[in-house]
Amino acid sequence: MSGEKEEATFSILRVYDEPEEMRTMPESSGISSWHQLDCLPGAPQLPPDPQRQHGPASQDGNEMSQMQWCLHAPDPSWPKTTQLEPGEAAGSSPGSLPGSAFGQPCSSSPPSEVQALLRAIPPVPDELVVKKQTPSGLWKVGTLRHRKRVHAMAISGSTHHVYTCGSGYIRVWDESALHAWDKPPQAQLDFEDPHNCVLTCKLSPDERSLITGGMSQTLTLWDLVPTPRVRAQLASTGPVCCSLAVSSDAHICLACFRGLVEIWDLQNQILIRKLEVPKYGSRCIDVAGNKFWTGGEDTTLYSWDLRSSERLQRHDLQHEILTITHDPSEEWVLVGLRTSNIVILHTQRTEKFKIIRQKYVHHHNLKFASCGSYFVTTQDESIHGIAAPSLQRLFQVEEPSEILCCDVSSDNRYLVTGSRNSATVYQLLY
Repeated sequence: MSGEKEEATFSILRVYDEPEEMRTMPESSGISSWHQLDCLPGAPQLPPDPQRQHGPASQDGNEMSQMQWCLHAPDPSWPKTTQLEPGEAAGSSPGSLPGSAFGQPCSSSPPSEVQALLRAIPPVPDELVVKKQTPSGLWKVGTLRHRKRVHAMAISGSTHHVYTCGSGYIRVWDESALHAWDKPPQAQLDFEDPHNCVLTCKLSPDERSLITGGMSQTLTLWDLVPTPRVRAQLASTGPVCCSLAVSSDAHICLACFRGLVEIWDLQNQILIRKLEVPKYGSRCIDVAGNKFWTGGEDTTLYSWDLRSSERLQRHDLQHEILTITHDPSEEWVLVGLRTSNIVILHTQRTEKFKIIRQKYVHHHNLKFASCGSYFVTTQDESIHGIAAPSLQRLFQVEEPSEILCCDVSSDNRYLVTGSRNSATVYQLLY
């Protein structure tokens, strides 16, 4: 099965502008949604909000996923993704299955001993129940004057420092600059070669280091604390680094070049492996768990085993791939296409979905918020905030010029976009 190409048969999703629109759509309309756990493990589970409940949940046989799609097939001939347990009859009533609707009580009453135990547990105060929030809008609060094209950027959630990257230098901005319109940067990190241009950058998960790549045959690892400085320069073989990905434990970095992926051990600054990949399928890269994905102009999404570098699957998406990202649980991969469509695939199972927009764009970026309750997509001049899993549109903003890159702070307070000669700062409103 290794390397076998899968035909692109996707279940079609749509983005909703109003919650009322979601509630009034009939089940036969082909509408799908995620189901999401709102509280931390161990917190009391409330019945699902009826505004967010759209049919029976698609459950894995072994565990309840953090995010789940509940699919009503848009075409009666398509199979539904709801998975039945072994021995479960297709016509069984969901109410007769304990746990069939997660978060809802079972049909039978618990034993008296259990009821007595539950009564003895003191209630948890509302302020101690941590819930995932989605922003209701955003507010433009500042502009960072980079003075050149901002090809890549990153924002720290702990210090709210922004790093804008482009040709010749990286500029560092502190939080006071985020709420200003023409404040100078806190620092400017000049490259040894002024013609060097950073095209991609990634913050480490602890936000204490930054790795950059671009139009030089080196990847640069920066220490950001207490002040930014070069820790190491990793000699690479590819001339232009198009995209970077860092594993969630910060041990592995993948650098994507034209026809080549380098896998680096960041802890020891050692090149582990070089992997040849399709020349026109290596514009962007992302890693989640023990898999990574590449894609580009050849319209095919490739998945690879991180440990063996074996190619696992090929998904024909029929349009050029511009960006790849994943949700914080590393359960879903999102792929942004030249047509503005967004493809959503499960990292372990076979579920495949597509959000249809069909608008040709030059630039398409995707960024999932660290809380997992929404993601941001930028398409040329447009910014869209979309709730996960309900796919309700949270906000939409138009900028005067094309957006080249974007990032969301890990504390979900700020969204920053990079464009022709500056970066725009938005504060997310809740």
